[in-house]
Amino acid sequence: MSLYQFTTTYREYYWFCLHVETFLISSFNYTLIKAEYFLTVIIFFSVLGALSAAGEDLIAKVGQKVTLNCGVNSYRKSLQWLHGNDVLFTVGQTGFTRKGTAELVQRSVVRQTNLEISSVRETDAGRFTCLADGTRHEHSLVVFSVSVSPSAVLKPNDEATLQCEVKGQPHGCEVKWQSPNTDSPTNPSTVQLKPVTSSHNGAWECIVTCGSNNGFYRVLHYYVVISVKTSPLCSLYHSPTAAAKPKQGRRREKPSALPLHPA
Repeated sequence: MSLYQFTTTYREYYWFCLHVETFLISSFNYTLIKAEYFLTVIIFFSVLGALSAAGEDLIAKVGQKVTLNCGVNSYRKSLQWLHGNDVLFTVGQTGFTRKGTAELVQRSVVRQTNLEISSVRETDAGRFTCLADGTRHEHSLVVFSVSVSPSAVLKPNDEATLQCEVKGQPHGCEVKWQSPNTDSPTNPSTVQLKPVTSSHNGAWECIVTCGSNNGFYRVLHYYVVISVKTSPLCSLYHSPTAAAKPKQGRRREKPSALPLHPA
């Protein structure tokens, strides 16, 4: 091999090694950057997970009382309850409670860390948040109502509407009605009775099936009793006492005797 060939071969080998070294260093730096970014993402989501805890899904009927558990038994600095974006209660470190302006506040009270709601309404359905020292606990309240209009006491050929409504379902709820004379429930949440017949008489069952954040399903049953009353037949006979009672006339008075001669 000549000197020129050796020099050329060595120069190419040198440049090859230099490029390989540069590639390895760049790859290592990229790996470090990627690892640092991945570590940052992991830490970031871990912090978010620590600041948000899974809550519970509750179901209540209109008019009932319900208690939402915050998720903690105590707090050090502050406790706050929200319904959607409305602040209901804020409890400070000293125990002083500031009330919000929402209508729900008038029917609610904070007991320790829990929120107790009386006379539940359809407007109470939705998301509730308990903030305890900055930690969020998300809850949801599903409210259902059952009604019969105009009344549950009906006559043949009347018209009636049965409604079973659900408000605030976060994971979806299915509503079905089952009539007294059928084995399989029907899907619609509203049933029209047109016209009312004697076959509609009995207990109607509203079946509410709701999902939850833990993947389980809950089934709620509520019964409405429909009473179909027939008109009584007219009696063919009068009352015996009324038929035998004679017609009362004016009593004739007997004239009094007058003296013939004055005393």
